[in-house]
Amino acid sequence: MNVNNVELETVCGITSKLPTNALPEIAFAGKSNVGKSSLINALINRKSLARTSSQPGKTQTINFYNVEKTLYFVDLPGYGYAKVSEETKMQWGKMIERYLNTSKQLKLIFLLADIRHEPSENDRIMYDYVVNSGYTPVIIATKADKLKRSEIQKALKTIRQGFGLPADGILIPFSAETKQGKDEVWEVIEKAIS
Repeated sequence: MNVNNVELETVCGITSKLPTNALPEIAFAGKSNVGKSSLINALINRKSLARTSSQPGKTQTINFYNVEKTLYFVDLPGYGYAKVSEETKMQWGKMIERYLNTSKQLKLIFLLADIRHEPSENDRIMYDYVVNSGYTPVIIATKADKLKRSEIQKALKTIRQGFGLPADGILIPFSAETKQGKDEVWEVIEKAIS
């Protein structure tokens, strides 16, 4: 997709009412510093529409980005690292749960995992949760530029096994630096919304 127009349309906090959108929604989930904002920015050809931060846990809301008046990118709060209270983490969890269970337009969920590490317990819980909510998550292995080319297949195998991905499960290595995987991600999105 050729992206020229993107706007952050709705920001939902813990107590906000979720919007009722008419356009298809593509959600992005992952640990706090896995590179969700960097992926979104790469997909929409922007440097900083989705805020990236060296401080994990920056996204504390559900952010709806209207892309070309064709679809929404939905950036879910990062889980895991954020230096916030357990109570706040639980509220974020409930917020994500409420979104997954009530969105009528959710077509696809990307679950991001750092290619350099085996999926954490939080990653596996999120994966199982998404599957139990009736969706088949597409796994994006971020930060692929941090590995040597020869190490990538082994790392992908570790991630595939860590999540217990089925043989036909989609796993895409991605790098915000080199844009590796960007076209593949768009292909998956376009198939999901067509």
